[in-house]
Parts: sequence; structure tokens; C-alpha cells
Amino acid sequence: MITYDKFYIGGEWVAPIGAGTLDVFHSADGKLMGRIPEGAADDTEAAIAAAVKARDAWAATPPAKRADYLLKIAAGLEARAEELAQVITGETGMPIRVSRAVQVAAPIQHWRHYAELAQTFVFEARVGNSLVVREPVGVVGAITPWNYPLNQITVKVAPALAAGCTVVLKPSEVAPFDAFILAEVIAQVGLPAGVFNLVTGLGPVAGEMLARHPDVDMVSFTGSTRAGKRVSEVASQTVKRVALELGGKSASIVLDDADMAAAVKGTLNACYLNSGQTCAAHTRLLVPATRYDEAKALAKESVARFTLGDPREDSTRLGPLASEAQRERVQSYIRKGLAEGAELIAGGDAVPEGFEAGFFVQPTVLGRVAPETTVAREEIFGPVLSIITYQDEADAVRIANDSIYGLAGGVWSGDEARAARVARQIRTGQVSINGGEFNVEAPFGGFKQSGNGRENGVYGFEEFLEYKSLQFRAAKAEK
Repeated sequence: MITYDKFYIGGEWVAPIGAGTLDVFHSADGKLMGRIPEGAADDTEAAIAAAVKARDAWAATPPAKRADYLLKIAAGLEARAEELAQVITGETGMPIRVSRAVQVAAPIQHWRHYAELAQTFVFEARVGNSLVVREPVGVVGAITPWNYPLNQITVKVAPALAAGCTVVLKPSEVAPFDAFILAEVIAQVGLPAGVFNLVTGLGPVAGEMLARHPDVDMVSFTGSTRAGKRVSEVASQTVKRVALELGGKSASIVLDDADMAAAVKGTLNACYLNSGQTCAAHTRLLVPATRYDEAKALAKESVARFTLGDPREDSTRLGPLASEAQRERVQSYIRKGLAEGAELIAGGDAVPEGFEAGFFVQPTVLGRVAPETTVAREEIFGPVLSIITYQDEADAVRIANDSIYGLAGGVWSGDEARAARVARQIRTGQVSINGGEFNVEAPFGGFKQSGNGRENGVYGFEEFLEYKSLQFRAAKAEK
């Protein structure tokens, strides 16, 4: 069993103020995986104080030196890559083969990328009689989720440190062990005391303290839209910067000239990645009404390839969900969809035979889903695809945009220019054209209630910088 009983604050492992603990369960069998401390508000305040103390010296540290620390952290994580993959697979349910690439290798590459940006970014420029400089925003509170735990930690902490900010991290209590491994690596590389601090606990206590505290200059949050609204509300009292990466209900539009087989296969892949526990999952498949039967048959055939299995096995294609609560949530949505008139094409709400242990859900496809129903409008966060029909291109765009969310989506067409034209009409942060691959250097973030601010690449780096203008007296013209 994995046990941590201290926080990392001010460059030291510190005993928590209280005696409370939080249990973490393995996604594959539901057994106790380990335990972490349940932090109190005073623990978070101590971490914030340490970050404030380190703030000015870290901001004054040359970017090249900051970059050197980031490279050392990347190397330290790489040395523990297999350990991280196994831990995250246990926490989230992602199959180990995918975890190695998505949950571990990708974050390590992010650390290296932000090290490079720290060295190449132009921090100041002349604009007329002004010198416009970019300075670190200050103390950053990072609140991260359980579905891509190390990655979402990395795309906040790495650019913040590279920009010269100090950080207090509160990871999800559902998937916290990778955060402790990161803290161990950071301690090993000798990052100056207080630059990075780790506390764990529940959102209403530790998370809200980060959002509320006047000494925290920015809070970067990834999680549900409901929780994001609360973070915004609390943070508004101190007018701090807030970056939110929230929920999604992304539409994959298949135009009438598209390769339907490729579109259905690609959409299912985008829907079922990480067992559907992905905010950018393509969970609404929009097809022409005249091609519904074709899409239905292809979806039923494709789902059969997503075989369930123990996520610790290299051969597993689809693993469990992260928790019992998450499984119950997804099952309830499937029942709701059927009650509201959806056609069951594949899967269902029953526990898969042979997978009674752990948090497994059948990969599910619901057909003839009406756009106004619950499963077409609310984020399910599980392996559930809804097929919705439309009449024409304008109708498809209307349905895609008829959502409180706007995080991602896709367009499929035999004419790439047509697909791009339709994509421009969708109010969402990212659109994949004919299955275009995710680009870690492109900005990621949402419109509407999917949040604000952007992560990844230089766009994520700039989130942690403020503008300052130094105005000089203009030179007098010669007589």
C-alpha cells in the first residue's frame, strides 16, 4: 500500500496540522491502494506563506537557470516513468500501454518544452517610448483533476515555474500519488525552498483557501463546471486572475460527403479515450438523418473492438472508471438516456459480466438521441456515445452550438476546405478536421462554460505573465 503522511512545504516534508487521512482505491479491483493526509485550511495557508516568501527571489532568477531546473525535473520524472505509469493506471483506470504514452511521456515532454520556452521567450520589447516587459504573475494556486493527473499538474506547474511564479499545488484526492512523486523529484533536484509546495485535501477546504487567499495572485483550476463556478465566485473577492479548464460536450459532425466508417471509428476513439474520462471527449456524433442506419451499424461493429480488461495488462483496450461514484454516475446517465427515448445500440447500464470488482462500465452507444435530452446536453464522463441526426449542414452547426459547453469537437468531410469552413462556425476551443491529431503546442481551452484561459505551448506560458510598461521621455526632435 502507498502511504504519504506529510506535505511538501517550503522545501521540506512537513507533518500536517490535523490527523485526518483520505483513502485512495484501485480502479481495477476497488481495493485500498493507499492513503494521503487530509489537509486543513492552516496547512494550505502555510504553503501559501512559503510561496510568498520565495516569490521575489524566484522571479529574479534568470530564465536560463529556471530552465535548468525544469530539465532536471523532466529527467527525474523520466527515471521514474514506469512507476508513474503504474500508479496513474491504478488511480484512473487508463490501460497501462496508453498510460505510458499519454499520462507520463507527454507530461515529461511538456517539462522540456517549457524549459526551452523559458530560454527563448522574448520577455521585453520596445514600443514607441515604452519598454513593455512581461513579469511573473506571482503566487499561483494550482487545483488539478484526477483524469489526467500528472499532465494537468504539468501544464500548470511547469509553465508557471518557467515564467518565474511560485506554486501551491492541490491535486485531486482521487489520484494524488503522482503529485507526491513529482514533489519527491523536485526535492531531489534542489528547487529553491518555497518555489513549489504540495498540499492535499478536499476542495471546499484546501481548494477554496487557494481561491480565497489574498496572497495568491492567480488560481488555475481544471475540473467540473460546477466546481469552476465556485472557484470563480470565491476568487472574485480578491480580484485575482482565474484560469478555468472545465467540462465539455463536444460534437463530432459527419457531413454528407464524409467517409462514414472513418468518422465513426475516429469519433469512438475520441469518445472512449481514458474510458470517456476526458473533458474534450467527442460524445455527440452528429450524422445526416439519411445515413443513420449506416452510422448505427458501423458503431455497433466498432464498439465490439473496445474489449474491457484489467488496465495493468498490456493487451487491455478499455479499462475501468476511476471510482465507484463515477461508475454510478455513468450508469445513471445511461438509464436516463433510455428512459428519455434513446435507442440502445451497444452496451448498457449493467455491470459487465466478469468485471464485478473494480469500477467497470460497458462501452455504450445510444442512438436516435434527441438534442434536447439529458444525455445530449450534460457531461457524462464515461464511455457513452450519443448519435444525433440532423437535416442539413446549418442544422448540424445549430445542434453542435446548442450547448453550454465549447471545449472541443470534430468535423468529417471528403472536402477538407468544407470541413474547415464548418469548423469555423462551431463555438469551441479546438476542432479536429478528419481526425487531426492533438497538438500539444496548440492552445487548449474552451468557450462558454468550458472555461477561460488557455493551456499548452506558448499560449499556456503567457497565462502566467503580467504586462508592465515602462514609459521613457521621448527624445526631443533636433531643431
